[in-house]
Amino acid sequence: MSWNVSDIPDQTGRIAVVTGANGGLGLESARALAGAGAHVVMAARSPEKTQNAFTEVLASHPGASLEIVQLDLASLESVRRAAAAIIENHPVIDILINNAGLMALPERHTTDGFEMQLGVNHLGHWVLTADLLPALLAADAARIITVTSTAHHIGRPIDPDNPHLEGRYGPWRAYGQSKLANYHFALGLEREFERRGLRAASLVAHPGLSHTGLQDKTVEEGGGGFMAPFWAWMARHTGMSSARGALPQLRAATDPRAKGGQMYAPRFVNNGAPVRRPILRRIGMDRSIGILWNVSQRETGVSFDFGTGRETS
Repeated sequence: MSWNVSDIPDQTGRIAVVTGANGGLGLESARALAGAGAHVVMAARSPEKTQNAFTEVLASHPGASLEIVQLDLASLESVRRAAAAIIENHPVIDILINNAGLMALPERHTTDGFEMQLGVNHLGHWVLTADLLPALLAADAARIITVTSTAHHIGRPIDPDNPHLEGRYGPWRAYGQSKLANYHFALGLEREFERRGLRAASLVAHPGLSHTGLQDKTVEEGGGGFMAPFWAWMARHTGMSSARGALPQLRAATDPRAKGGQMYAPRFVNNGAPVRRPILRRIGMDRSIGILWNVSQRETGVSFDFGTGRETS
């Protein structure tokens, strides 16, 4: 049987943080979690767009428990400020969905000088997760879901000597690199949890081809070359809805049978019901994860402090 939002267990009393919750997959994730009883922190960049999303979720679920935290993943100052605000109100966090992202944009940089796609898709989430880690480890069994893409298959591991692709930039090259970084981050984080016997779990999800507006944004921004209009057309005419595309990350976040280190994705790669998909371990993947960890610490100046946390029995 196909898994759907009706299969989400009761989330009453749980705290969920969703990045990019003002549109697309993030909005649908926030809507579904709020509908299941969770208190949802909608962390997103645009105040006006986020307020509209907030109102939309309340229209779907009048009793929903929601709050807005402004988060600009292209600014580490904004990320750290958002994390501090979230932890101040929520010393225990049960779910973190690292969902927000950019795709195949023309070359540009974050306020901290990072290549924009790596900065927003990975490094911003790296810092957010690290800063929220004390609250996540304080939960009984928190889950961190990092959203990748089928484009991680075309991505190359981070080059520690040129992580921002200076002189080598290509919109799809940068996107693939950032999405492979998401994949490696999720698996590396789970490895660290397992190594320490912690009860938190890190999972990876991808939405397949979903019509979220991400592809249209790439076209509007003039990125992605001739492939951008093609993928925008494909998403409009053959892609799943945002609500269906969000199901893999929702299942990873809430299915009692889901475990750390697993990936949830559409059954038929880019379309279909959300199912557990195999983790394809490329030769040298463990080394690539280690390099990503070192580069991420070096570039952001932020490392993970796993403390004691809740250990498995």
